[in-house]
Amino acid sequence: MFQDITTLLLDPKAFKDTIDLFVERYKGKNISVVAGVEARGFIFGPPIALAIGAKFVPLRKPRKLPGQVISEEYILEYGRDCLEMHVGAVEPGERALVVDDLIATGGTLCAAMNLLECVGAEVVECACLIELPELKGRGRLKGKPLYVLVEYQ
Repeated sequence: MFQDITTLLLDPKAFKDTIDLFVERYKGKNISVVAGVEARGFIFGPPIALAIGAKFVPLRKPRKLPGQVISEEYILEYGRDCLEMHVGAVEPGERALVVDDLIATGGTLCAAMNLLECVGAEVVECACLIELPELKGRGRLKGKPLYVLVEYQ
């Protein structure tokens, strides 16, 4: 079943409060990169990045970014997919936060972490609005911390 965040986005106070919860957690943690996973990570990532003084780096589906990219393929519950990131968008040693709306099986977040780590970034944490714990995605994150606001049973 698809978990929809539209009602949250239609409520300006709830949306702001959600962003504020993430910002409160990450301010002062020396995060220099917020990497947002297409597409809903693009909704939450930029306001978090602006508020904590970090740059925003989009992680996109294939052939959406111009210029030179690096890619990471991953397995989904229903097939395969790929994420891409611009070459040079993240420098070795940068501290990164990965943002998406939801974690299910963890494949997308693992691919995002692999992209960042292959260029030498340190992934500090992954942040999602919703977790579907029955799909056990947290267990695939190689021990990286995961912060979620809502667990959906």
